[in-house]
Amino acid sequence: MKLAFHGATTMTSELEMDVAVSARAGYQALEVWAAKLDRYLAAHTLDELDALFVEHGIQPITLNSIEFIAFRGQEYAFIQERLRNLAKVAAAIHCPTIIVVPSPTPSREITWSAVVDEYVRVLDDLGAIAETFNLKLAFEFLGFGWCSVRTPRAAMEIIQKVDRQNIGLTLDAAHFYTGGGLMDELDQLEPERIFTFHLDDLGDSPREAITDSLRIFPGQGIVPLAEICHRLQGIGYDGPCSIELFRPEYWGWDPLEVAVRARKAALQVLSPYFKVE
Repeated sequence: MKLAFHGATTMTSELEMDVAVSARAGYQALEVWAAKLDRYLAAHTLDELDALFVEHGIQPITLNSIEFIAFRGQEYAFIQERLRNLAKVAAAIHCPTIIVVPSPTPSREITWSAVVDEYVRVLDDLGAIAETFNLKLAFEFLGFGWCSVRTPRAAMEIIQKVDRQNIGLTLDAAHFYTGGGLMDELDQLEPERIFTFHLDDLGDSPREAITDSLRIFPGQGIVPLAEICHRLQGIGYDGPCSIELFRPEYWGWDPLEVAVRARKAALQVLSPYFKVE
């Protein structure tokens, strides 16, 4: 399993810092936060971006993310254009995957069948665009009550109906817990359709009150990470894993300290189940 740092874990630092501290902390890869990427490219070329990763020996493993891809009406054209732009960047820096995120539920009256139909249509279209760049799209369900796709089972129903090999799943441990996902759902996943695994934990809180800001270092909270890892090991998952923490407290720390502590915590969680690079 390749362990990556994640740009959201050091949200207030810039991309250059994320790449540098990832290398210094012992990671081989980085999940790139797209807003930082935009800021970097406002003043640098794609060749300079590629050279930044090569210089530090860090693989850009995922670009995160294109958000709220469905139920966009006339705004959907902006989603398509955003994908084309990020895909050009991903191809230039040899990044294999872009994460796409579901939208809020548009109304209480909408049926699950209508939700599925919308995402199948959208992901089929976006998947075709990504395919022209030889890229994968990882669909990340969100556990929050407002989201239209909240569990692995729901996301995989959509992914299987799209039936494109470059459309797969992002499994986020915190969102799995928040959305009330069942452990048995993990047993039913096909490991090759999990394109990335987000490792994170949560401070003690009712599910209804959970926000991204409650995330903490893996193994320090209430998410049953050992059982999740055991289930993923059981189905043969050995793909990439990144440490995605949105905690504002950590954003005020030295980025290298955050990266080092995150890696140490992650290895304690992952090592009983995976051989971690």
